[in-house]
Amino acid sequence: MSTAGPLGEYLRARRELIGPGDVGLPAHGRRRVPGLRREEAALLAGISADYYLRLEQGRDRHPSTQVIEALARALLLDAEATAHLHRLARPVPARRAARPTERVPVGIRQLVDSWAETPAFVHGRHLDVLFANSAATALAPIFTAGVNLLRAVFLDPGVPALYPALTAVAANAVAGLRAQVGAEVDDPRLTELVEELATGSERFRRLWARHDVTARAGGGLRTFHHPRVGEVELRYEKLTINGTTQSLVVYHAEPGSPSARALARLTRGGRQLNQAG
Repeated sequence: MSTAGPLGEYLRARRELIGPGDVGLPAHGRRRVPGLRREEAALLAGISADYYLRLEQGRDRHPSTQVIEALARALLLDAEATAHLHRLARPVPARRAARPTERVPVGIRQLVDSWAETPAFVHGRHLDVLFANSAATALAPIFTAGVNLLRAVFLDPGVPALYPALTAVAANAVAGLRAQVGAEVDDPRLTELVEELATGSERFRRLWARHDVTARAGGGLRTFHHPRVGEVELRYEKLTINGTTQSLVVYHAEPGSPSARALARLTRGGRQLNQAG
């Protein structure tokens, strides 16, 4: 991690993603740096250029709540990114003891395992798959306990064929990891993972440098291209498991849709229905 610290790195990354025209400023002359100049960001936030420089260089890491909100408005941050900025400015004291091994609660394991035709898995703080049911593994081999999702997305040569929209999947994965770890970017496990991915993937380096974040919980649509049943469009729900840094991810199809029938063929229950028919 640089001497600027998580807060300074985040401010710089977001500043460089905003053009003058995005905030109503004229773009006079040739610009030697991407995005806004520091002086422009300071002007928009209503603080002195010197103070903004101290924040970005890590010489002042504890701005007031009012300054944080002003910076969020200046840098066009949405609610999620603003909350992340607050966390960076008010980090939780570093834990000295080693983190305990992540264990999926027994009740969650039993619940997930009972969904014979509903792909579901649990991932941990660093996007390691901790538990998955057979339906999830049948849908995508990367949904297997022991696989790191981020490593798979960027380094597994078989993943591009699985995800037609790999660009969006990759961006969401990186932003999700940023949200998971928050201000604890000096976590040794995270450092090791980031170094490995940065060495092996130019795409990862670009996305990591953006400092995007997405919420742990949420949902959306995901399309898979499965070698046995072809294209499968599924909804996914991502739910936070209380009292842990783990997330439960569940995939489901629109009832009666071709994707629902394709998903059924990938599961044991679906095969039994076909045999009965």
